[in-house]
Amino acid sequence: MKKQVEVVGAVLVDRQSVLAARRSEQMSLPGMWEFPGGKIEAGETPEEALARELVEELQCTAEIGAHVETTVYEYEKIIVSLATYYCTLRQGTPRLTEHSEIRWVPVEELRKLDWAPADIPAVERVIQDLQA
Repeated sequence: MKKQVEVVGAVLVDRQSVLAARRSEQMSLPGMWEFPGGKIEAGETPEEALARELVEELQCTAEIGAHVETTVYEYEKIIVSLATYYCTLRQGTPRLTEHSEIRWVPVEELRKLDWAPADIPAVERVIQDLQA
């Protein structure tokens, strides 16, 4: 039986651009793009986990906003439940620590990136929301 992992992702928005993070060669799904975030630890709410992960991964703080999407995706070895939330930067500039690249991507160009499968439904929702 595959292990199920609960993770969160930040949809950081700055005007009409969204922060995307490219997975490094040391990570699973190397080279694919995702919303930054990580695993929910025992006793954490998704929002608390996301705030912690942003400090750890991007060395910045953000206000966690509305829920975007929750997707359950079965990969080869694990099942991922990804909850994404809109976020607004509060302090600091996102810095590269774990990923091979981070960049602000205009909403109309989001589909051009090779997204991790679990992130795709959130990408589509974000495009729909921000182009409305």
